[in-house]
Amino acid sequence: MKLLQRSLVARIIASLLAIGGMALISITLTMAMSNSSRGDAAAINVAGSLRMNAYQIMGALQRLKYAPEETNQEQLKGLITRFDERLHGTTLQQTIPSDDRHERRHQLEKLQNYWQHSLRPALEAPADATALDLVTLEMMIVAMVSDIEVLVTYLEQSTEAKVRLLGMMQVLFLVLIAIVVSIALYDVRYNLVVPLRQLMVLAREAAQRNFKPRSDLRGSDELALLGHTFNKMSTELATSYAALEDKVSRKKQELERSNQALRVMHDASRSLYGGGNDLCSSAAPMLRELEKLLDIGPIRLSLNDPFDQRVMPVLETHSRSRPEYCRDQDCHACLIDPRPLEMVSNNQSQCLLLPISVGDTLLGTLEVWYPQERLNDSTHRLLTMLADQLATAVYLQRRIEEQQHVTLINERTIIARELHDSLAQSLSYLKMQVARLERMQQKEATREAQSEVFDELRTGLNSAYRQLRELLTTFRLKLEGPGLQFALRQTVEEFSQRMEVTVELNYDVPPYLLNPNEEIHVLQIIREALANTHKHAKAHWAGVTVRFADARLLVRIEDDGIGLEDDSSPPMHYGLVIIRDRTTTLNGELSITNRPAGGASIEVAFTPLTARLIQQQPVTAASDSHLGTGTS
Repeated sequence: MKLLQRSLVARIIASLLAIGGMALISITLTMAMSNSSRGDAAAINVAGSLRMNAYQIMGALQRLKYAPEETNQEQLKGLITRFDERLHGTTLQQTIPSDDRHERRHQLEKLQNYWQHSLRPALEAPADATALDLVTLEMMIVAMVSDIEVLVTYLEQSTEAKVRLLGMMQVLFLVLIAIVVSIALYDVRYNLVVPLRQLMVLAREAAQRNFKPRSDLRGSDELALLGHTFNKMSTELATSYAALEDKVSRKKQELERSNQALRVMHDASRSLYGGGNDLCSSAAPMLRELEKLLDIGPIRLSLNDPFDQRVMPVLETHSRSRPEYCRDQDCHACLIDPRPLEMVSNNQSQCLLLPISVGDTLLGTLEVWYPQERLNDSTHRLLTMLADQLATAVYLQRRIEEQQHVTLINERTIIARELHDSLAQSLSYLKMQVARLERMQQKEATREAQSEVFDELRTGLNSAYRQLRELLTTFRLKLEGPGLQFALRQTVEEFSQRMEVTVELNYDVPPYLLNPNEEIHVLQIIREALANTHKHAKAHWAGVTVRFADARLLVRIEDDGIGLEDDSSPPMHYGLVIIRDRTTTLNGELSITNRPAGGASIEVAFTPLTARLIQQQPVTAASDSHLGTGTS
């Protein structure tokens, strides 16, 4: 009972169970009454047919009186047999109670006895033997019909009584169900709907951040407990929301400060990454602004010497004296505010040591002093980003210096290689010709023989001068223009003026595909081929194609001149020897053929190796094969 009084759910379930139980009982009783009434209508019909059958017997007697024929007798016997079967049939026996004191049972037995002992023997007696006349039999049948009507009346009254009882039970259960439903609706309305509306109002107020309204529900059911819990929750939410607003305000200020610090770091990144190796001028202003924003300082940056790993202090935002490594004696930025140093000396600050590293390489350390209060996570992350930014700047600066050094060495190697492959070979040849001339003079050779040597010396000197001029032109192009394409445009313009014909350039190569050594070889191959075209082809048009496809670079120089005498074996002049040698150096393939439309075509195809370092070879004349002195 206490559970039902306290639990709203239990009361609703009990009401539903009561309604369902009464409905079930009503349905059960209705079904029972229906089953008990089964056969009553059939019994009434049978009783009525007995009355009809009695009248038929009376009619048969009258017909037999005036026409005593055998057919009428048989018909009378059939009616008697049918009446007997219906009177003693199961239809009446099943619907009438078996209690002998019951009026329907007493009336049925009275009919059966009267029929069995009085009327039936009189009807079955022979006509000539019976002492009863027709009037007496009719009176007996009328008396029998009266008793049958009494039985029918009893049966109808019994059925009507059952129907009235069934209706009364339906009305009773309907009233009980209505009472239970009314009680349940009252309970639901005042103990469920009204409290739910009040809780919904409280929920809407809470959704609008108004935690002042409180629930006034009384009792110990679920909604009352929910109201008490809601009141407690509102109080806790009000407290938590106030604390959260305060935390959000502090976080907002912290985020704004972090955003300003990130903006300072971003704005300083250009000067930091492109300001050379003077970190004092590029990084110091950023560090001083970060100190003001994050309330930290002083900050000291030390780098490790890459050679002997000696620690070198390179930057300090606050110092009592000018550092020994200071480059600008007119700058007093680190001497302006000594207060952070006083806090450090008075043990009012703590030090955060951050590594300046890239990968596994430790480049230095960053010392950051901050007040005794705990350093928050956002400031720590910003300082870590600062350390990474400084590490990237230092690492890039060192890489740039190393790359500049390597680039300088590569340029020197390229110049030495070109001098060795061209001018040094010609000078070696001239040196051998001079030695030959000296031996001829010692042997007092004829003037005609010496004149031949003088001619070869003159030709060699002209060739050496031409090669020197080509090299100077090439290196001027390389130094004046950014890349191979610019140098090729100048070369095409130069030979267009020298040949007084159109020289077309078709260039389709991705940037930074070739290393400097490959660019020099390609440029020299094109210049040698154009020089051959200028001197020997007698062309009115020339074309240069440089195209990259299928991981190979194709260089084609073609003209519409006189072409070659033999397509399969072109004359190996000095220029073609240089082209073949440079093609071999590039690990490429050389093809020299005649064009179907006239003229010659030189094609060089090779696979570029962008990152390949220039292979240095010993510059010794004895180790290289001697090249002929034929002019291109």
